[in-house]
Amino acid sequence: MLPKTFVKGFHNENDVKMMKYQPFGKTGMQVSRLSLGCGGFCNIYGEFTLEQCKETVLQGLKSGINYIDTGPWYGQGVSETILGKCLDGIPREAYYVATKIGRYEKDPRKMFDFSPEKTRESLETSLKKLNVDYIDVIQMHDIEFAPSIDYLINETLPVLLEAKKAGKVKLIGVTGYPVSTLAEFVRKCPEIDMILSYSRLTLFEQELHTFQDDFMNVAVVNAAVLGMGLLTSSGPQSWHPAHQCIKEACKGAADYCQKNDVDISKLALSFAFDNYGDTVLNGMNNPELLKSSLKVLQEGLTPKELQIQADIKKMYFDPLSIRNWENVEINAFKKFLE
Repeated sequence: MLPKTFVKGFHNENDVKMMKYQPFGKTGMQVSRLSLGCGGFCNIYGEFTLEQCKETVLQGLKSGINYIDTGPWYGQGVSETILGKCLDGIPREAYYVATKIGRYEKDPRKMFDFSPEKTRESLETSLKKLNVDYIDVIQMHDIEFAPSIDYLINETLPVLLEAKKAGKVKLIGVTGYPVSTLAEFVRKCPEIDMILSYSRLTLFEQELHTFQDDFMNVAVVNAAVLGMGLLTSSGPQSWHPAHQCIKEACKGAADYCQKNDVDISKLALSFAFDNYGDTVLNGMNNPELLKSSLKVLQEGLTPKELQIQADIKKMYFDPLSIRNWENVEINAFKKFLE
């Protein structure tokens, strides 16, 4: 069955029929199992070109991907600007676009601002940069850095509800690294439609599973399933906050895969598709990444790849005593401000 986002004459109908779709929580939306993360539409993860991004968005949408995520934090607005150019000329009904408020500048003193004034300003800026009349999903970005959950509910949320009433946004969500914080927010705030959890349901760590009962009434986006570069052959960027033991385990696993002519990213992405979440948000900024990701979704793993996947979990990830970097960034942030 074709999704509501199907546009005859724009989509490749056969490709859309091959795409897997799932309900987006209880929102009434049907989202593609693979969705497009635009964090790489800036220099966070290395070089990129506008033409590569345009081709990725166009081919991704034509192939049936209908959920796209960005935010003002990525490149301090660059990602939203690039995505807006990529969406130019594409039927608005062909996609759902998600962006964020709350995280902005590189300078830690200006990085986070969840105030009502900044939230209103950010919403209007996002609408202009994306060149859309409405945003499908607006998310409070990395809520563990906010003054408190009560602040977000009492000060930030009313602005988003106001925008929702005005038709500028359709759904409201939250993102963050500590899954327990997302769960606490959902318990306290019934107005929330979705959560985005990143790098918490991967080959090396599955904390998101623990809180499934808390997220029964919201949509769940499982993002950064490659561990923000950890589960790739090239490894993470220098800024990655993971503990050294996690980096070493991932490097060992990647080397083992390479010796066996297997791509660790493929194993990691397939693991995500086989697990919890309404959609798997994968960062893709060139057509090659898009093509390989779609192939994993459509074809899965070979018997050899399944064996290597089991091998690296047993050899490198099961022995880990530390599996995440929770509190690393928030503690560094607080220390800097002090």
